[in-house]
Amino acid sequence: MPRSVFGPGFRFLPAAEILSFEEIARVARAFVSLGVQKLRLTGGEPLLRRDLPELIRMLPVQGGLDLALTTNGSLLAAQAAELARAGLRRLTVSLDSLDDAVFQHMNDAQVPLRDVLAGIERAAAAGLEIKINAVIRRGVNDAGLLDLVRHFKGSGHILRLIEFMDVGTTNGWDRSQVVPAREMLERIQAVFELQPAAPNYPGEVAQRHAFADGSGEIGIIASVTQPFCGDCSRGRLSATGSFYTCLFASDGHDLRALLRGGASDEELRASIRARWHARRDAYSELRGRPLQIGTRQKIEMSFIGG
Repeated sequence: MPRSVFGPGFRFLPAAEILSFEEIARVARAFVSLGVQKLRLTGGEPLLRRDLPELIRMLPVQGGLDLALTTNGSLLAAQAAELARAGLRRLTVSLDSLDDAVFQHMNDAQVPLRDVLAGIERAAAAGLEIKINAVIRRGVNDAGLLDLVRHFKGSGHILRLIEFMDVGTTNGWDRSQVVPAREMLERIQAVFELQPAAPNYPGEVAQRHAFADGSGEIGIIASVTQPFCGDCSRGRLSATGSFYTCLFASDGHDLRALLRGGASDEELRASIRARWHARRDAYSELRGRPLQIGTRQKIEMSFIGG
């Protein structure tokens, strides 16, 4: 969320326009009843939501449902233990550089790197499984790519390197700053021996590579140079109750109106089902074809998560 836009004078949404925990949990149950097997709490920054562990306790995590959370790590150290006690099992931390100046420049959160690293340590001590996401931008943080690999190799945490994507309209995307997955892999293989690893599940977005010495693995997400729209199985629910079927969508489907208009659980499921079956999202596969995708406004990642 750019500080230049969301500064001290910005008027945020009144609380009544944001879904309550009860409403979020009801929608989650509807999705799970339709076959969803994974739920992820994201943002914005989810650890800013007051009493977040209470929401985790309300989500339908019985029966082996996979519940995860994505965070910038700025508030993680103080909350990691309580999140684990509430039932969270997996965590993804966004960390783009081990150089403090570069790190703070990219995350714009005015949080020192040491605080995020401390949060990762606390989360690991609490028993959480951790992945590290790093968006690699040419000329910005790509010089530190191998530093990230070295730091997390053997740590028990999986590092995932992500091509710089044109999400929303405020991140200043420029194709010349995209470091292709193939180039990232070649840089790493010049130093470390890697072996390709099979996907953990159908539709996994990261290409997995294991270190030959058994010291863990890395993943590379190539949604710009090797798009995977055809295998995408992710839906996103905004804090205001809009259901988005694509990270690059222009608009969502209003579920809040159903929740607050007296709709039954079956009516809620039917609305979700109809929206999902009608989706034709293929932005990443059409990227670069202006006659097909035009210059439409895309929703910001800070609004619907990654």
